[in-house]
Amino acid sequence: MRIIFMGTPEFSVPVLDALVAAGHEIIMVYCQPPRPAGRGKKDRPTPVQARAEALGLPVRHPSSLKSETEQAEFAALAADIAVVVAYGLILPQAVLDAPRLGCLNIHASLLPRWRGAAPIHRAIMAGDAETGICIMQMDAGLDTGPVLLRQATVIGAEETTGQLHDRLSAIGAGLIVSALTRITDLTPEPQPETGITYAAKIDKAEARVDWTRPAADIDRQIRGLSPFPGAWCEIDGQRIKLLASRCAEGAGAPGTVLDGTLKIACGTGAVQILRLQRAGKGAQESAEFLRGLPLPIGTRL
Repeated sequence: MRIIFMGTPEFSVPVLDALVAAGHEIIMVYCQPPRPAGRGKKDRPTPVQARAEALGLPVRHPSSLKSETEQAEFAALAADIAVVVAYGLILPQAVLDAPRLGCLNIHASLLPRWRGAAPIHRAIMAGDAETGICIMQMDAGLDTGPVLLRQATVIGAEETTGQLHDRLSAIGAGLIVSALTRITDLTPEPQPETGITYAAKIDKAEARVDWTRPAADIDRQIRGLSPFPGAWCEIDGQRIKLLASRCAEGAGAPGTVLDGTLKIACGTGAVQILRLQRAGKGAQESAEFLRGLPLPIGTRL
């Protein structure tokens, strides 16, 4: 097929690779514009732009698709279909209607649960037992279109957003190739009107750990916000990111170090901290962290 690919972050890159490997013709790649990054604040291309250029694919990165000129240029590509995954811009109706077979979105949840911006984070933070990928036929709503294919996967008891992100990206890559192979035989299924939830964008204000909360909530917060923006607490006045954890047996005043392996008391129960990161340093396993910053039993975080 003649495909327009639309994506921006690292999550989208395996999908682009899979489409190329499957022999489709990628006639144009759309992504968000380069943005200042690093100490020098020089414009850095997005992961999708960098990968597309490495593959020798043409790239466009408009800041908006609202203008008639942009929409006309999109339509002039005469695509069979557009594949959209974490693109980050709203597609006007004229863009949705331009490809012969419309626009397909790869969404990282089991719709209608977790429509919106942060479905992977929210699934873990809510304690969902499973999530998955939906291949959705796009319409003008926010992740409201009918679903062509879906694939569920269990969320691991200690899985972080970063780990689940990578698994779902790979699942999405395989599922979109399958969908395109069978596109004329698939029947779009309208989403049910019940079970709708919205995955609001993560606010950094959600990241500070409140040790008075139950251990299960704190564990999900740590895993759900790892690696970004990272749940955090203060130790001796230093902000420390908590990047991996599990629930554990134990009790004590909330925030108290209970043993020599970084088991921390919560409002009810305890969490075992498995990986941490000090400001300006790399992530460390808890044993390595404690060699550099010992925390005696009874220390309050």
